[in-house]
Amino acid sequence: MKLRFSATSPYVRKVSVCAIETGLNDRIEQISTDVWDPETDIGTVNPLGKVPALVTDGGVGMFDSPVICEYLDSLHDGAKLFPAPPTRWIELRFQAISDGILDAAILRLLESKRDEALQSIGWMDRQKAVVNRALASLETDIAELSGPLAIGGLSVGIALGYLDFRYADENWRQHCPALDDWYEAVSERPSMQATVPKDPI
Repeated sequence: MKLRFSATSPYVRKVSVCAIETGLNDRIEQISTDVWDPETDIGTVNPLGKVPALVTDGGVGMFDSPVICEYLDSLHDGAKLFPAPPTRWIELRFQAISDGILDAAILRLLESKRDEALQSIGWMDRQKAVVNRALASLETDIAELSGPLAIGGLSVGIALGYLDFRYADENWRQHCPALDDWYEAVSERPSMQATVPKDPI
């Protein structure tokens, strides 16, 4: 299998974490891809022009991260990251709120990189409010989150790691002490340690 990736994408990180957790990491060749490069061929794998995109051993393009992660989970015989119902719906809910945090955080980041005269402060504030509401919801749901780790918990950990990466000065932990304690334990997993995001040199 081949994974088209960007080192700073949290959605790629989710796929990489799932690959490690499922024992499939050694079966995946990682191909660095700059989706902003006018000459990129990412559209031949993912017509949406985004990473992550996985090419299966059979040559089929898989995208985006929830689809790729569930596909990888179908390829092994160990404990499933996508469990059967009713637990499945809890895990998918946590995955959805985590992806929503990432969507809002990335939209805000991209807006902040525009020419200052073109930036919308209201738009950035709206995205920040989305993240804060989602964090408050996770803090409230910490007991449910603290069960056996599966796709929901991994997704939450990756979202929190991205906030640390891009918005370290905003200290989400101040208002989410239970979530902070939970995250400290999850972030020590080998899969999380091996995929800590960093800007390319």
